[in-house]
Amino acid sequence: MPSPLHVPAGSHGDDVVRTPSGVLVPAVIDPFHRSLHHVAPAGLIGETTQTAGMRRLEAISGKTVGARNLWMGQTHVPASTASANHHHGASETAIYVVSGHPVFVFLDVEGERPVETRIETGPGDYVFVPPWVPHREENPDEGDEAVVVIARTTQEAIVVNLPGLDWGDVAVEARPRTVG
Repeated sequence: MPSPLHVPAGSHGDDVVRTPSGVLVPAVIDPFHRSLHHVAPAGLIGETTQTAGMRRLEAISGKTVGARNLWMGQTHVPASTASANHHHGASETAIYVVSGHPVFVFLDVEGERPVETRIETGPGDYVFVPPWVPHREENPDEGDEAVVVIARTTQEAIVVNLPGLDWGDVAVEARPRTVG
C-alpha cells in the first residue's frame, strides 16, 4: 500500500515536512499537534483554580493535551449551592448545560441603574460569558447537582474570585487599543 500524501493547497519547498510515515504536512505544525488527543473521564484533572461552591475539572488544556488557545472542562455545582462571585479575565467563556438547572447571575449595567440579573437554564442550553464580567453560578435544586461543560479562549482556567458582582472590583489589564 503506498504511503498517503498530504500536500496542503499552495504549499511548496520549505512549507512542508515529511513525517516518519512519509506524509507531507505543513512545516509550522509541530509533531505534538499532528494527532488527536483523547481525554477520558478518568483523565480529568481537579487541580485547577477553584471558586468556592463548585468544583472544576480540566479536560482540554495546555497541561493535558498541549492546547495553546483553548481550555475546556466541567464544572459541578452541588444541590442548593451558589458559587462565589468571580470573573475569567480576558477569556471568553462558553457554557453548555449537561444536567440540572443552574442559574447564572450577573449585574446588568446597561440600563439606568445596575440590576442583578438571573439567567435560568436547563439541559441543552448554552450561556456565553464575555471577558471580565463578574458573575456567579447557583444551583437552586435541592436534590441534584448541576453539571456544565465550559470552554474558554485561553488554554488555562483563569478565575479571579471577587467579593461581589460590582465592576469596581474588576482590575482589567491594560491592552493596546486598535483603531479601525
